[in-house]
Amino acid sequence: MTPTLAQLRYLVAVADCRSITGAAASVFVAQSALSRAVQAMERDLGVDLLARRGRGVDLTPEGSRVVRLARTVLDAVEAIDDIGTAHGKGSRVPLTLVTTPTLALDLAACLIPGFTERHPGVDVRIRQRDSREHLVRELMDGRAELALVDLPVDRELSTHHIQEREVVLISPVGSRLPDPVPFRLLDGLPMVLPAPGAGRRTELEAMFSCLGVRPAPALEADERLAWVTGVTDGRGSLIWYRDVALRAFGHRAEIRSFDPPLLRPVGIAHPRRPLSRAARAFIAEARRKAPVREPAR
Repeated sequence: MTPTLAQLRYLVAVADCRSITGAAASVFVAQSALSRAVQAMERDLGVDLLARRGRGVDLTPEGSRVVRLARTVLDAVEAIDDIGTAHGKGSRVPLTLVTTPTLALDLAACLIPGFTERHPGVDVRIRQRDSREHLVRELMDGRAELALVDLPVDRELSTHHIQEREVVLISPVGSRLPDPVPFRLLDGLPMVLPAPGAGRRTELEAMFSCLGVRPAPALEADERLAWVTGVTDGRGSLIWYRDVALRAFGHRAEIRSFDPPLLRPVGIAHPRRPLSRAARAFIAEARRKAPVREPAR
């Protein structure tokens, strides 16, 4: 028998989540229903698609091949629907995303052009907010359907991991620090920090507490331009993403990895309720296209 589109979607969800439980949650069906659908597909094809291991699953070689073909089929179906949306009804489907200014410049700029080319019937709209708390509020209030955000987030949200981004130390030129820099050297180091009470400041304070270090605040501000000038003026060091730092500073600052490397997961979050077809397509595109940022060597 020919697999149904639902079976193909379920199998792709399992491949993305690497667990039956996570896959069922991502497509909003009961775990038992998803398991039965995949098992029926295995019986019809006469091959094992999944290798169960504890609480997770791996794809068999046959499963990997079917998933590759399934993605092609589902992409084609989405493209056909987009043609109907764009030309049949004469209107475009809105998809609102909310993110921070940093991620808006990077991830959104990388993902949206390719997505809109593949899905011309979707009108992607970006809203920028300064903190993860504001992002969550936008999602829960229904003002945005998806958020590009640093992970983890509140458990009340579903999340889809997209990439790992390296977090680095940006210091004034001439700083006498090793590269990579051990976390212990942050103790007493003059630092450019977000303002007290800001979400990112709270996260940094929690990290410093876990590491047992206490940097010396040299500048406290939420404006990113102030962060850049604070470093280039020699007032202190800054913790930020490597790719963002390279764009913002160029050769005007020294960028060092941490020892051990510090990687921050970034993903897409949304409320635990059914997503629109456009939102599902955006998540699938993000999983395929987002680059992985590894520590510099």
